[in-house]
Order: sequence, then structure tokens, then C-alpha cells
Amino acid sequence: MSKLIQLAESGQSIWFDYIQRNLITSGELDALINNGLRGITSNPTIFDKAISGSADYDEEIKKYVTKGLTVDEIYEKLALADISLAADKLLKVYKDTDGLDGYVSIEVNPHLAYKTEETIKQAKRLFSTLNRPNIMIKVPATREGLPAVTELIASGINVNVTLIFSKENYKDVAEAYILGVEKLNSKGGDLSKVASVASFFVSRVDTATDKILDSLNKKELKGKAAIANSKLSYELFNEIYSSERWNSLKAKGARVQRLLWASTGTKNPEYKDTLYVDELIGSPTVNTIPPATLNAFIDHGVIDSTLERGIEDAKTVFNELEKLGVNIPDITEKLQVDGVKSFNDSFDSLMNSLAEKVKKISE
Repeated sequence: MSKLIQLAESGQSIWFDYIQRNLITSGELDALINNGLRGITSNPTIFDKAISGSADYDEEIKKYVTKGLTVDEIYEKLALADISLAADKLLKVYKDTDGLDGYVSIEVNPHLAYKTEETIKQAKRLFSTLNRPNIMIKVPATREGLPAVTELIASGINVNVTLIFSKENYKDVAEAYILGVEKLNSKGGDLSKVASVASFFVSRVDTATDKILDSLNKKELKGKAAIANSKLSYELFNEIYSSERWNSLKAKGARVQRLLWASTGTKNPEYKDTLYVDELIGSPTVNTIPPATLNAFIDHGVIDSTLERGIEDAKTVFNELEKLGVNIPDITEKLQVDGVKSFNDSFDSLMNSLAEKVKKISE
């Protein structure tokens, strides 16, 4: 039995933080699904690398240029084609797991991160255009993004809430989701047909915190903040989804909004390359893993129920950081702002590269 199947049986689903046309058409995605992969996530950075960094799409781009499509229209055609093809491949997983897994996520334009109504409008259009039950629309967990999450869930649209870095922000995300489920219920909607994940970013917390710890010469705390941050948020998850408020919705078929561990590739070469997979195994969660980390985990990752262990140690880490004046809330707030900017930059890079390709083809 493969490690991914073992993890699924223990309550953690592995999704792939990667998409490219060749992945889908070469048979590689089929092999991964047979090996236990249960979903796919994408973001502007991934699409930038896929479309700008390969020739996979060139013939298709030429076809759309001939038809007179704009650069924006061409991008959307390419991205939605990948998402549709991948979703069709994963539809069996969706059906076999009764809607727990089998999802493919696509993000709204990152430039809409601070625009509620525009986010709602684009998310609804994308979901309708893709017209598949196993699509998740990614919406950032910004202050302006959260009301959009509520509206989309209330409309029966699956949502992947992304760019969560702190326990406090996660609490707001869970509230936005539950409020959406309550609104869907008040409209007589089928609560069992809508799903959501809360994408909690992991490794970047260590990257930011470790720099400060280096400057303070407190290396013994390096590499601990991200795991501690995640475990304390999982503790909060268990509190929220065992509440009386939630149980009344659960009785009507509502699904918990699972925590999804994102940014789980190890950035620091001094750390084990499967650190953010091995240490965050628990039920019911998702870990979306980039290619190199997935290969490493399949090769030498360790399967053990680690997520619920060390909660007191996690609290101790946070207490020690606070004593040193390391302000985690400030760090995580900046990480979200930087995350939005990073996705904006990737999206702009993609569109510029695509415009160059279109220009060359048109000459």
C-alpha cells in the first residue's frame, strides 16, 4: 500500500500543489491518482511557471491569437482548460470519497484580494464556467476576502480560503465559512454539497521567524515556530468543530472546513526535506505538496500521527518567542500582505510573458 493511501486511510488527504498540461496529458496525473493523490491546488505562481516556462501551450496560444482573443482571454482559456482536464481526471476520487476529495482549485485574479464584490463576481463566473462539482475557487483570507467566502459558501460554491498565516486569521476564516453554511441552510440549500478548506501556510513562518532568531543569536528556537503555529491552529479547529453551533449544522449534513497545510516545501536546506509533512499528520486534514517534496515524502517520509502531539511544547515555543520580543501576529500579518503581492507579481509576470508570446506569433 502506498504512503499516500496510508495517509488517506489515517484521515489526511494529499493534494498536489502543481499543475501543467503535460502532467495531465502524459499519464503522470493518472499514475499519481492511482497511487493515492486526492486533489490539486494551483495559484498564479504555478501557472506562471507552467505557461511561461514551457512550450506545452504554444500551439493553443497560436490558435487563440488567430481567433483574435486578447491576452486576458487567452490566459483564462489556457488555465480553465487545465483545471477542467484535471477535474475530470479526479472526478472518480470525488465520487468515491462522497465529495470529501477529488477537488481542483483555481484562484481568483490576485489583484482582487482587497475587493469583495469583484471577488464574488469572478468566483461565481469561474465556478459556473467550469461547471463541475469538484472545483474549488481560491479566495484569499484578507479582511475583504472573508465576506466573499461567506457569500460564496451561501451560494453553494466550494471555496479554498488561501494565504492564512495565523491562528487569529484562521479563526476569522472558520467564522466566515460557518456563517456561509448557516446562510445556505436558511435558504434551504443542501449543506452536504458544499465543501471548503482553509489553506494554512507553514514554511514561510519559519523563514521569517528564523531571520529574527539569527539576529538574536537564539538558534535553538529556529525551525519551530511554523509547526507550533500550525498545531495551535489545529487545536482551535477541534474546538470550533465540536461546538454546539457547529453540531447543529453537522446534523443537517454540513462538512467541516478542513485545515489544509500549504507552503509545505522546506525552504531551509538545513531542515529535513519532509519536515512540514512528517510533523503535521492528523485527521481530518489535507496537505498540498509541491513535486520535489512529494517525491521526497514517498521516498523517505515518516507516517505517524504527529499533529496532536506536542501542543504544550508549541505553547512553550510561542511563550519563548514572545519573551524575546518576536511578534508572531506582526510577522504573520506581513506574510499575508507579502503573499498577496507575490501572487500579484507572478500573475503580472505570466501576463507579460504571454503578451510577448502573442506578439511574436502575431508578427
